[in-house]
Amino acid sequence: MTGEPAVRLAVVGPGTIGRRHAEEIAACPLAELAAVAGPAPLADALADEHGAARYRSLAELLERDRPDGVVLATPNRLHVEGGLACVAAGVPVLVEKPLADTVEAATRLVEAAETAGVPLLVGHHRRHSPVMARAREVVIGGALGRVVAVVGTALFAKPDDYFDVGGGWRRQAGGGPVLLNLVHEVDGLRWLVGDVVRVHATVSNAVRGLPVEDTAALVLTFAGGALGTFLVSDAAASPRSWEQTSGEDASYPSHPDEDCYHLAGTAGSLSVPTMRLRRFSGPPSWWEPFETATLDVGRRDPLAAQVEHFAAVVRGEVEPVCGGRDGLATLRVLEAVVESARTGRPVDLSRTTPGRPTLGVRPPT
Repeated sequence: MTGEPAVRLAVVGPGTIGRRHAEEIAACPLAELAAVAGPAPLADALADEHGAARYRSLAELLERDRPDGVVLATPNRLHVEGGLACVAAGVPVLVEKPLADTVEAATRLVEAAETAGVPLLVGHHRRHSPVMARAREVVIGGALGRVVAVVGTALFAKPDDYFDVGGGWRRQAGGGPVLLNLVHEVDGLRWLVGDVVRVHATVSNAVRGLPVEDTAALVLTFAGGALGTFLVSDAAASPRSWEQTSGEDASYPSHPDEDCYHLAGTAGSLSVPTMRLRRFSGPPSWWEPFETATLDVGRRDPLAAQVEHFAAVVRGEVEPVCGGRDGLATLRVLEAVVESARTGRPVDLSRTTPGRPTLGVRPPT
C-alpha cells in the first residue's frame, strides 16, 4: 500500500469479461470501482452489485464523471472508437484484447495515444501470470541455451450454448478460436520467445460445420530462428489449454499434470505450466540422462495482478507491461494467421501491410 487514495477506475462493457474486471477492481486495495457504463439491464445490475455509478455510454461517463482510468471491455469492433475517446479526454485506458479488429485501426489508436502521452494498455493478462513470468526468466537467463523449438496447444471443448450468446455472432467468421483464443497464445509466445516473423496456418470447421473455424494448426518462425507449432481447437475433448492446466482461474477444472507449452533449447527444455526443467549435466546427447527439476512458482489470478499494475501505471509509478505497441504486434501476427489460412500460403510479417479487411477467418469450402 502506498497510502495514496485508491485509483478511481471505470468499466465500460458489462459483459462476461467486464464483470470479471469489475470484481477484481472492487477487490483491489489500490483501486475502487467508480462507475460502470453500458446498456441496461446488465450495466445497472453490475453497478448496483458494487455500489458504483452507472452510465449508458462511455461518452456520458467521460462527460459527467471523469475517472482516473477506464477498462474498455466492449465488443472488439468498438475498441478503437472507445480508446480514441479516452485518449482525447486524457484518461489512461486498458483495452481488452484484441486491441482492434484491424491492424490499420489499431495503429491509429496506438499513434494517437503516443502523440497525446496517454497510457494505453492491452488486456493480455497472462503477462501478469507468475508462471509466465518465471518461464520468461528461464528463457532470458539462458538456462535453455538457444531456443530452437516451441510446441504449443490450446485444446478445449466449448459447450453448444456458448455459440448462442449475443444472437449467435460466435457462429460467424471472427467468432472462432483463432481470434477469440489464439490471440492470448500468440502474445504469450511472443513474450516468451520473441517476435514472430513468419506464419503458415490452416483451419477447419469439420466438427461443427459452422461458417467459423473450430480448429487451426500453425507453423511459426521466430525472429531468433526458433520454429514452433501450435494447435488450437474449441471442439477437442482435451485439457491441454492454459485455462485448464495453469490453475489460475478457479472457474475451470484444473489438470496440474498437463502442459500446454514446451520450449526446447540447445541446453535444456521447459514444460509449462508444470515448470519441469530438464538439462544435461554434460555435453548434450540423447545417450545421456537429464537432470530434472520442477521450479516452484506461486499461483495467482493474472487479472488481479493486471488491475494492480493498471493502478500503478495510472499513478505514473511504472510503464505498461503490455502497451499499445505490444498489442499491435500481436494483432499483426493474428492478421497473418487469417491471411495464411485464407490463401493457403505462408505470410512473411516483414512484408505485410496494414489495411486488410476485418479479422475473421472462414474455413475452406
